[in-house]
Amino acid sequence: MQQEYAINDGDFRKIVQLVMNTAGIVLSDRKRPFVQSRLGRRLRALGMTDFRQYCRLLEAPAGEEERSNLINAITTNHTAFFREPHHFTYLANTVLPKLAAGPAGQSRRLRIWSAGCSTGEEPYTIAMTLREHQSALKDWDVKILATDLDTNVVTHAAAGIYDSDRLESVPPPHRKRFVTELDADRSRVNDEVRSLISFAPLNLLQKWPMQGPFDVIFCRNVVIYFDKPTQRKLFDRYAEILRPDGSLFIGHSESLLNVTDRFDLVGRTIYRRVK
Repeated sequence: MQQEYAINDGDFRKIVQLVMNTAGIVLSDRKRPFVQSRLGRRLRALGMTDFRQYCRLLEAPAGEEERSNLINAITTNHTAFFREPHHFTYLANTVLPKLAAGPAGQSRRLRIWSAGCSTGEEPYTIAMTLREHQSALKDWDVKILATDLDTNVVTHAAAGIYDSDRLESVPPPHRKRFVTELDADRSRVNDEVRSLISFAPLNLLQKWPMQGPFDVIFCRNVVIYFDKPTQRKLFDRYAEILRPDGSLFIGHSESLLNVTDRFDLVGRTIYRRVK
């Protein structure tokens, strides 16, 4: 029988503060059972007897690796291929034609950032959409950057291998063209799609190594974990790294209302940079 670990108020507050300072994620009191369950696995893996011992490790100079494991453990990575499909319809039918119809002298490049890419379903969906409509941007230099705070899911995403039931939301024509079955239970996204994407771990609250500019940013179901001041700073940084008129896609439960005035709403959870 697995040992159950109880977390007291003091240790919970220490972990909440560390997560907030490191990742900007707000953990309310109602998240205590979730934190206790997720981190209980870390205590078992480390052979520890209680959360006090675990907090000592997190606070120590030698705890840098475990602080990364902590963030990985409490990060929720729910995603799916072609989730919120209207975003990809807008990308294909509005964004790409607009870019293709731009001035003759404009740079023939397209840069898209999937910020909070989780296990990779979002950037692979973006890449499938681009490949399906590549005639609109023939001979363009196209690249997708996919980043996530959780190093484990970035590794999973870069491999491009999924349980076959995860691919059921991919339309059959796309699945036939872009996915190869490895065995009865697993499939792999083809190189035609994977070659467009660079995966990397990235903390959105820290310094960004890339300079942009990006034409499109997907940041969906990420800022729901942040408080309003953190959201304001993040969306201001997005505006700075987006081209004027660039597109921002956010999650179905998110909004920029009373957060920033640098974007105009142009569709359902779709925004255009205006400042």
